[in-house]
Amino acid sequence: MGVIRTLLNTAVIGGASGAGAFAFWTRNSKFIPFPATDPILSTPFFATNNPNKNPCTQDLCIRRVPLSRIKPQLLEKQEEGKLVEAFCAGVWSGLGYAYQRRFLEKKYRNTTTTAHQLWTRPELASSTYEVGTQITDHFEVVSKTPNSIIVRCGDSPLKTGVRDSDGLFEIGVEVKQDEGVAEFRLKSCFYKGLGTASAPPMPSHVEFAHRLYTKLWMETAVRSLTL
Repeated sequence: MGVIRTLLNTAVIGGASGAGAFAFWTRNSKFIPFPATDPILSTPFFATNNPNKNPCTQDLCIRRVPLSRIKPQLLEKQEEGKLVEAFCAGVWSGLGYAYQRRFLEKKYRNTTTTAHQLWTRPELASSTYEVGTQITDHFEVVSKTPNSIIVRCGDSPLKTGVRDSDGLFEIGVEVKQDEGVAEFRLKSCFYKGLGTASAPPMPSHVEFAHRLYTKLWMETAVRSLTL
């Protein structure tokens, strides 16, 4: 979470004017209530990696974009999953993730244990994010459908068992032809895997910073999909 605080303090909300500009720029990215019965909470990944059913910090951010603004080649193959793949690629290769990518690269990239992972912007931009894809030693794709890609987060994917810090992050899209929009979704669910906890893992100020970071990811990713 130190990466989130540093990024936002230095690049986004370094003053009142910066905070105002960021709020205006991200005004179309909105958080909605996280459903208590959300399918992500019923996945085997959640059940296995949160064995004690510890409380979660969770949120759901949506961004609705007119279909007329989406690149036609992505819409033509959205039923094959190309739109969600491009959205996912936009999250990881976009400017919103650039600082954290470089931070993780300096700490964890090597020619042995993490050489198979995605690190560079060209790799992140061109990947189709199949199950098992590992991203900058911090994320791993655990589920993929034509409308959704779920990654496990919170620690290195080299740690395959239950972790102290863990979570699931879903990148999703739904094309609503009757409304003429594509609804992009970024969904997060963080929890303590080891032991028992009486409270969610993020204090309120860190959760606030995480939500700002989510908006940054959303806006920079959507930008890569539009005309």
